[in-house]
Amino acid sequence: MLPVFGLHTHIAANRRRSTFLIAGLFCLFYLMAFGLALLLQARRAEGLGSFDSLLHAAVQDMLWLAPATTMLVALWVWCGFRLNAFILNLTTGSSAIERQENPRLYNLVQNLCISRGLGMPKLRILETDAPNAFASGTRPEQYTITVTRGLLDLLNDQELEAVLAHELTHIRNGDVRTMMIAVLVVGVLSFVGEMVYRSLGNGSAIVSSNRGRSGKSSGGGRLAAILVAAALIVVAWLLSVVIRFSLSRRREYLADAGAVELTHNADAMISALAKIKGKGELEGVPSAVMELCLDNPRSGFSDLFATHPSIEERIEALTRYAGGKPVIAPAA
Repeated sequence: MLPVFGLHTHIAANRRRSTFLIAGLFCLFYLMAFGLALLLQARRAEGLGSFDSLLHAAVQDMLWLAPATTMLVALWVWCGFRLNAFILNLTTGSSAIERQENPRLYNLVQNLCISRGLGMPKLRILETDAPNAFASGTRPEQYTITVTRGLLDLLNDQELEAVLAHELTHIRNGDVRTMMIAVLVVGVLSFVGEMVYRSLGNGSAIVSSNRGRSGKSSGGGRLAAILVAAALIVVAWLLSVVIRFSLSRRREYLADAGAVELTHNADAMISALAKIKGKGELEGVPSAVMELCLDNPRSGFSDLFATHPSIEERIEALTRYAGGKPVIAPAA
């Protein structure tokens, strides 16, 4: 996290960086498609197919497979953009909320929107004691802020305002659209990678595919092609996960800084983060939804794959760069 006075410069830089990373995600589709083409060529090769011949055949397949991949990916992303709100609401079980049902929440969001000339997002509530919140949507008419009952009960008005400003910043910065694309793309790559892993998971499958009808080995070409294809698919999947993590972690620092810019109250953001620390896990909610949340708690070994910086790191950044007061732990 960097000083608040340079916030908009850092937001612009992060958008350029995110655009580059998203483009890299889409390129991974073609890497995985080539791996699948090579794998199929190796599986159906007759006789002593050399690695070079199988590689050449896979390259030839890409002449039609690349356009087909482009159309399928475009269709998948388009469907995701159109249906993401419906799917997300169905998955989480949240319900819409209007001003008369919770004027406190509605008025806090409305005041923040008016102060920056922003459109009013839809508001939804998730009936769980875990304190958390997330923004979603890919178009202005879809933008939504979902908060949990636990968050409303735990935070005072200033802290809740800071959290809402954090989620509004995600909308302002285009984070929700970027993360939705990342979830859609990584979801497909992970699905294909898992299917290939299962198909090759039994070592005998590779050995049997490398034997001719006479029961003797048909040469190392097919085995090499299968191993290279599997490696390409695994690399595409791993890189997609790394890119998704890269997209997630930095945006949380910028959203925290954006919340301070909107509310002029770094202490409220720090206090809110301290209160929800370690309590925000939403039971039964997919990991893709947790990546959108204010906090996605992880600990131990799983912290290596965390999509969010730790609460301690975020509080330290707010203290150092936004002028907030450090949290003092209560006496034992």
